[in-house]
Parts: sequence; C-alpha cells; structure tokens
Amino acid sequence: MRKGLLFGLVIVLILFSSEQALCWDDDDIDEELRFVTCGSAIKLRHVKSGFRLHSHKVTYGSGSGQQSVTGFPNADDPNSLWVVKGAYQKPCLQGTVLKNGDVIRLQHLATRKNLHSHLHKSPLTQNNEVSAFAEGEEGDTGDNWRIVLQKDGKWVRGESVRFQHLDTNGFLQGNPNAQYQSPIPGQIEIAGVNNVNDNNEWVNDEGIYFPERSDKGE
Repeated sequence: MRKGLLFGLVIVLILFSSEQALCWDDDDIDEELRFVTCGSAIKLRHVKSGFRLHSHKVTYGSGSGQQSVTGFPNADDPNSLWVVKGAYQKPCLQGTVLKNGDVIRLQHLATRKNLHSHLHKSPLTQNNEVSAFAEGEEGDTGDNWRIVLQKDGKWVRGESVRFQHLDTNGFLQGNPNAQYQSPIPGQIEIAGVNNVNDNNEWVNDEGIYFPERSDKGE
C-alpha cells in the first residue's frame, strides 16, 4: 500500500507539467498550502545553478559506493522528487508544518533511499560525500538534516533554505563548476561543506504539498 501511494504521487507529478508547476507565485498559492509540511513530495532547486536535487540508480565509483546524488538540469524529471519525513526514529505526522531549526529526512521518492552524508570524500571537490542510503526507516542518524531559514518561523514555499547535516555539520551544496562526465554528463556534484555560501542555498519549487494539520493531537 505504501509503495502504491508513492507510485501514485509520481504519476500525479508527471501529469502536472513542469511549466504549470513553475508558474506559481506567492499570490497564486492557497493559504493552506503556503507551508512545507511533513509527507509532502518536493523538488529542491539549487538557487545559483537552477539544477534540481536529484538521485538515480547510479552508484559512486569511489568513496562509499552508495547511490549517487547530483544536481540535474531539467525541471520535469520525477527522479528529483523527495518526500519530507521526520528525523531518524522520530516520525512526523503528515501535514505537520516545518519550521526553522527542525530536523528532517529527505527520502528519494523513486528509490526510497534517504539523503545521507558522512566523511567519505566527494568525487570531484573532495568535500563530504552526499549519497542516497538505506531504504525507508532502515537508515541512521546520517540521514538527519536541520532546516536553516533566513529567519525564525515556518518554512514557506519559495523561501530560501539551507540544510545542515547533523552528524558532520556540513551544509548541502551544489557546485556548478564541478560537472560529471560519463555516465552522468552535465550533472553537477552535490556535497557537504562546512561554510555558508551562495552554493548551499536552495528553494523548493514544484511538488505535491499536504495542507497543515488541524488535529495535531491525533
């Protein structure tokens, strides 16, 4: 049943063209869908390059050998969808609004692996490798990322955001100057770095968003 739901979300996004998804602005969003909530399936756009956070069934040829995570240039690829979940072993109810400082996991929708980091070196820049690891709840604390907004408050759709990895303190970064060749030409490296800069700024654009819960006690 769970896999069926995930597959259904992919189909919905495919039917919902990228052009339509990109045309919204703050005035077009229903008030109840303004915030990023647990359970939502989102795409994250790297502000500096415009690439989307992406994964696929291609493993690293060095470092951990785990499933690779890259920046992908096209907006309409379903392999750039990530489901927002609670921190490792701390479930988050669907529709719970997320705020600055909250700790989350991002689960790759197509492969069900979690966005992960560790001290293995990234292939191109030798920063901390970022991979997709384990499946569902079978991960570890290396899957935990802290939401870092520009100010305290709720995470608003379209608002600039950074993600800080709890175990290593690295910020999720895309590097437009670090591009892969074969077998994933044109995709850029995603890594963890220990300083705040323009390359670790993200915005959530397209996605399937759940409204805020009204029954937080259930």
